[in-house]
Amino acid sequence: MREFTDTELLFELEPVVAGELDRHLKVAKEWFPHEYIPWSRGRDYDGIFGGEAWADTHSAIPEEARVSLVVNLLTEDNLPSYHHEIATTFGRDAAWGTWVHRWTAEEGRHGVAIRDYLTVTRAVDPVALERARMVHMGEGFANSYEGVLHSLAYVSFQELATRVSHRNTGKVSLDPDCERLLSRIAADENLHMLFYRNLLGAAFELAPSQTMRAVTDVVTTFQMPGAGIEGFTRKAMTIANAGIYDLRLHLDDVLLPVLRQWSVFDLTGLSPEGEKAREELSEFLGRLEVSATRFTDRRDSRRARLAATATSPE
Repeated sequence: MREFTDTELLFELEPVVAGELDRHLKVAKEWFPHEYIPWSRGRDYDGIFGGEAWADTHSAIPEEARVSLVVNLLTEDNLPSYHHEIATTFGRDAAWGTWVHRWTAEEGRHGVAIRDYLTVTRAVDPVALERARMVHMGEGFANSYEGVLHSLAYVSFQELATRVSHRNTGKVSLDPDCERLLSRIAADENLHMLFYRNLLGAAFELAPSQTMRAVTDVVTTFQMPGAGIEGFTRKAMTIANAGIYDLRLHLDDVLLPVLRQWSVFDLTGLSPEGEKAREELSEFLGRLEVSATRFTDRRDSRRARLAATATSPE
């Protein structure tokens, strides 16, 4: 069973790309970022216009949601690097190129809308936010995976992970305006996930063992694209403790649904290397289940202790 080169994969999968692009364009709904921003809540900041300096008390959004909003926005800010990476991998010709540019245009709305919301509502310190943007974009983003199959596997999981994070951030914010906006953005991310997921599904039919290896490599080393944000580990723990995005969600709402869609554990005709990759994947998922359960149990116990302390008489 021979392996396909990236050039061969791009050629063989192009008809699928064209079909998925047509489907995407039919179902994607046009929307405008400015319609999701509560502009009437805005007022001048200090500086050129002599307005009021930002203060932490200006927003009632919980701290966990603020942290997640900043992480999500800084992640979106690296779009130029993402565009470079996927354009380099998939090319700019024919259906592949049309998709790359369409995806970039749709993703571009997300950063614009989230930043406008944060600025208008004074949810976070705009000076600190801009400084964090400059640092993060200065670092850029480089794809950790080489090749078409690994890249497709990564974005299949990453787009769904981003959708989950946006949706849950909106819920935790306790602000209907924020939740409405992030739900709209999450809908985009879901369509992007479907595009990549279906494309990799076709790759499984074309080169099952080669694709299985790519999926296993990505699942066992997966990191969100915002992992390079300064202080990311601490921020990720805050987000996880709030139930916005944690190991349990990563396993149950991201990895397993996509893997089931590809029927990875029912595939037949795998080469010895493909079977080895599938075994590695199964073993990793088992270890992740243990870690996810341990994390949620500890979090639940901690919450119970805090609740008991809060209600106990002095």
